[in-house]
Amino acid sequence: MSSRDIILAQVRVNQPPASDLPKVPLFAADLPSPWPQFQASLRRMGGQILDCPDGVNLNALLSQHFPQAKIIASVVPEVTGNFSVLQGEDPHRLAEVDVAVVRARFAVAETGSVCFTEQELVVNALAYLAQHLVVLLDVNEIVGNLHQAYQRAEFQMARYTVLHSGPSATADIEGTLVHGAQGVRSLSVIAYQRLPNVV
Repeated sequence: MSSRDIILAQVRVNQPPASDLPKVPLFAADLPSPWPQFQASLRRMGGQILDCPDGVNLNALLSQHFPQAKIIASVVPEVTGNFSVLQGEDPHRLAEVDVAVVRARFAVAETGSVCFTEQELVVNALAYLAQHLVVLLDVNEIVGNLHQAYQRAEFQMARYTVLHSGPSATADIEGTLVHGAQGVRSLSVIAYQRLPNVV
């Protein structure tokens, strides 16, 4: 019997007794109000909230905030884009997109994160290759913290689930923080209730 076999046999014999994983609480007590907390966290991460008063057309709002945008890819019925994103799309084409408009499944107040699955993005690269990402968020779909977020069905049912917190950011050793060095240059969230019968 080789030394390797002897060692492995000893490891198999000397296993500790099995024990259940600890129950992790959701830490839901004393959480701040979700919408104000989300806004503060998003701004801390370099994102922004775009105010959309009642009756304001979303297309007009986007034109106002992104006047230089020539290519707008919208995968939501509330905004008319001029670039279609189809399943199976060559992701490289999405690098041409100036503004991508998507809807978040939900948001996390603690981190200022918005959640997408493959259903919202259609092509996952859309959230990374567009210059600017605009996210519609139903404020009733904000959870308090990451413990609650991971209880959501998206993390069990979807093939792809991602949390975005602000635009891309990178920092060098000297501590210079740069937003938009890779990935989207800006992430803007618009509080906009989900249309009835739209998943």
